[in-house]
Amino acid sequence: MATTTETQFTSGVEELTIDGKSHPLSGLFVVALRLVIGGMILFAGIGKVTGEPFDASGYLVHGVDAASPVSGLYAAMASSAMLMDVINVVIPVTQVLIGAALIVGAFVRLAALGGAIQMLAFYLGGWNGELLALFDSTLVYAAVFFAVAALGAGRVLGVDAHLERMQVGSRTLVERFPVLKYVLG
Repeated sequence: MATTTETQFTSGVEELTIDGKSHPLSGLFVVALRLVIGGMILFAGIGKVTGEPFDASGYLVHGVDAASPVSGLYAAMASSAMLMDVINVVIPVTQVLIGAALIVGAFVRLAALGGAIQMLAFYLGGWNGELLALFDSTLVYAAVFFAVAALGAGRVLGVDAHLERMQVGSRTLVERFPVLKYVLG
């Protein structure tokens, strides 16, 4: 027997209230969105880990337009060999971890936030000051990461659904450790 569940969405800021209902296929869309963005960042990270040695310094020095609000910061980062050693490990490793977490649906909010932060950093570095350049693909990726987090995508065919229901003593894991509601989902 097939069942269909409809979810009511209500959100508000001051006098503005937004109400809506999900479509019966919304759950499948949430899973697809999580898998697609997770696969995108996973394979970006795998490419950096398995291909030529990853080196962000070329991008930080030569790939950032002078009109970018972070051009000075990124150039300063590139001038520190120690910081570059850290960045050259952190970017590919976190991309692999973020992608794997999103694909299995574990710690989705934390992973999606990490993905959004990376995309926003890439977005700021890629902005050349032109109005139309405000809307580039890395900004879209950041928005998708935020949507995956906001939709609680790990609760739909993901490990987070099981983690949130796991009993620790007489309470669920999230009731016992409330901070987990910010990283699971």
